[in-house]
Parts: sequence; C-alpha cells; structure tokens
Amino acid sequence: MLMSTKANRYAHQLLDARASAKLMPLLSAADVLSPMDGYDIGKRILDASIGHGATPIGRKVGFSNRTIWPKYGITETINAPIWAHVFDNTVRYAEDNRGIQSLEGALQPRIEPEVVFSLGRTPAPDADLEEIAECIEWMAHAFEIVVCPFPDWKFDAVDAIAAFGLHGTLIIGEPHVLSTATRRNLASMLANASVSLSCCTEDSVTLCGAGFGSDVLDSPVHALWHLHQVLNAQPQFMPLQAGEIITTGTWTDAYPVQAGQTWVTAFSGIALPGLTVSFV
Repeated sequence: MLMSTKANRYAHQLLDARASAKLMPLLSAADVLSPMDGYDIGKRILDASIGHGATPIGRKVGFSNRTIWPKYGITETINAPIWAHVFDNTVRYAEDNRGIQSLEGALQPRIEPEVVFSLGRTPAPDADLEEIAECIEWMAHAFEIVVCPFPDWKFDAVDAIAAFGLHGTLIIGEPHVLSTATRRNLASMLANASVSLSCCTEDSVTLCGAGFGSDVLDSPVHALWHLHQVLNAQPQFMPLQAGEIITTGTWTDAYPVQAGQTWVTAFSGIALPGLTVSFV
C-alpha cells in the first residue's frame, strides 16, 4: 500500500501537470506501484477536483478494447481495462452531432470513438449482464479526447490509472432513449456493429481506423458490467448510481489529433448517427 504522503505528492504532481500542460516523469519509474496504488492516487485526485469545484458525473472505462492492448505498456503490455471519473467540466454535448473543440492545454491529445450509456436506475450489487442492460436509460455515440502527461505516450497501467485514466474531454452526440426490447438485445446488437473513423483536412479525407463493438470486451454492455464488478471490489469509491454517464471504451486505436483537422465517424449495423468534430 502506498504511503499517504507519497500518494498525495503524486496526485498533486499530476494535477499540476494538467493545469500547466507540462509533461512529467512516469510514476512507475520512481516506485514499484500496483494498480491499486494508482486508484489510491486517483481517489486523492477525485477529492482535490471536488474541492476545486468539479462535480463527478460518471466514469470512463479505458483499455477495454483488447485489440490495442499489445500497443501499450512499458514493462509489459496492458492487459486489463482501467477506469476513472468524468466531470461536469470535462463532458459536453455536440449539437446536431457536430462540434468544435479547442485543444488548448491538451497534452498529446488523441481521439477515440466510443459508446456512452446513461443509467436510469442504480444496478443491484449482484446485477448480471441482462440486469445491467435494464438499468440503461439511453445510449449515445461519443468522442473521448484522451490526453497523456507522460512523454511519447509510454506508460504502465498504474501510470494511466493515476493520470485521470488519461481522460481529457468527452464529446457526446445525440442521446437515444432505449426501449425494453432494445435493452434486452443491446449487448449483441452492439457486438455486431462497426464504426469507421476518418480524418479530414483541407486537402484530403483519410480513413484512419475501424472497429467492432465486439472488440470492447465482447460488447460495450460487457464493459459496463465489468466496471460494475470492479467497483464492487473498491469500497473507497461509490458504486454505479442512477444518473451516471459511462463511456465504455474506444472501438479503434487512439489517433493523434491537431488543430485544423475534422474527424468523422459512421456506424454500420446499428442506428447510431456518426459524429463530426473539428479541432481548433
């Protein structure tokens, strides 16, 4: 277990790196740290963020896409999902599924196409996959802009967990309220759907990536259930609650973004509109 003074120091280093938009050394380079140490640091960041006026309104699941695990991790590949909080000042909605996003202050930003759920009910502690799906009020497509305070996007799992779960901004498209029949089949519907991600500039349109819902722990609904299970084993954090927004992880690799680009998605196999976001 990490000493509280050291956990506090790491939390303040991460908060300062974000506030000043400056890179910092890996935490794992200075200490032998476990994922639980990362969540301990994350809890201190949560408390400090609330103290500075931010309100947690949900969670993000990271590294839920198994196809990208081999690409991340220094000492070994990252091989399990992580999670972190999202806040009222990091989440926004894209009107008519189009938006403009500033990259000012974003450290090494990358884009991830995801599916977001809003919980209409609080799941029971022992909720199974079907019962978790019954708790979903609406779903939406979103871009998560992930950021990294560590040089060259190289880190271990504990670093990513502690560093806000690499969360930067969540841009949510049009919410779609789910019917009972849709909830019942949602896991398989999303598993069989696919998304394409393209980058547009003044000179070109480039298809950068594509992926399937099944890449996300078999389905984004499975990712939500996995998060519920993990939180049951972390009593220092509140369990999932009605009203929370959960973004379940990227369907493609995370691609670097820069001002002047416009990124566009399109879905197949499910009635979700794509998103268009321009960066300035």
